[in-house]
Amino acid sequence: MNLVNPTSLFYGAPVVSRSPIFLNPTRKSQPFSSFSSNFSSISAILTKEQQSTPPEKQQLKQTHMELSFDFKNYMLEKADLVNQALNDAVPVKNPAKIHESMRYSLLAGGKRVRPVLCLAACALVGGEESTAMPAACAVEMIHTMSLMHDDLPCMDNDDFRRGKPTNHMVYGEEVAVLAGDALLSFAFEHIATSTKGVSSDRILRAIGELAKCIGSEGLVAGQVVDICSEGADVGVDHLEFIHLHKTAALLEGSVVLGAIMGGGSDVEIEKLRKFARSIGLLFQVVDDILDVTKSSEELGKTAGKDLVSDKTTYPKLLGIDKSREFAEELKEEAIEQLSEFDQRKAAPLIALANYIAYRQN
Repeated sequence: MNLVNPTSLFYGAPVVSRSPIFLNPTRKSQPFSSFSSNFSSISAILTKEQQSTPPEKQQLKQTHMELSFDFKNYMLEKADLVNQALNDAVPVKNPAKIHESMRYSLLAGGKRVRPVLCLAACALVGGEESTAMPAACAVEMIHTMSLMHDDLPCMDNDDFRRGKPTNHMVYGEEVAVLAGDALLSFAFEHIATSTKGVSSDRILRAIGELAKCIGSEGLVAGQVVDICSEGADVGVDHLEFIHLHKTAALLEGSVVLGAIMGGGSDVEIEKLRKFARSIGLLFQVVDDILDVTKSSEELGKTAGKDLVSDKTTYPKLLGIDKSREFAEELKEEAIEQLSEFDQRKAAPLIALANYIAYRQN
């Protein structure tokens, strides 16, 4: 579906965040580098360019530089907890086929970045991890649903996801659609019925937040504009709108839900919202780069599809080098939002921002 001027139809829709980010993807920033593996121990590095920053910001960079965090073990530990919670939340019961389909995609692996973000945000504002676990599971259920639906022939038509046949290849299109629908509805039920030690006001606020970030003003908005922009000549602002909604919205919801469940103040929640929006856009920029620089085997999904479909991406608009610079800039802007938090407690989120920036699949 081609639109002559797609931006005019959609830019009136409210943006998910109350605090839009105005970014300059061509601004000079630090060079983009890579990790030797997906999960590596991360410590931020003070570069020559960063040494020229004002004293108060230099102190922040120094704090980050000295902060060493065992990200690999943290991610493995939290992912294991999330996987167990997901397994317990969605057992096989009648009708068996729909629950097996739900579990097939939900438990197929993945890095569990969204639920871990939720747990880390909860801990950062002083909450107990257990209070945020149902919300963490809920965002992973919704993320899984979005992948199942994205993979369908009527959408991206993918045969593989996370190195395995996609859900519709195993269970058929009809069941894949219904299993995704079931995960979406159960996500809200799970928050409402399984969250313990949190006031009803905060649970209600979290449910409303999650609904908005994935609805017609959030994830769905990004999906629709993306579909309607295929084959159209769009610019960076239009592409940013798509990905702030399609990709960043659920990452934002993950972080904000964790902060709400953890008892965070409004100021803390909004700082974490801005952090999440930056890493959400960062996630997509890196995804675009990986699509043209990695193989299908390395990614665990079909590589090069953006080129084949002539899809507008950051590398297409900016080039690889500028896209990598933009990614580095987004990472720094995200970490800056954590400057007023306890840096020890912020270590997981700092490490996650670095991981998203330097991931290899």
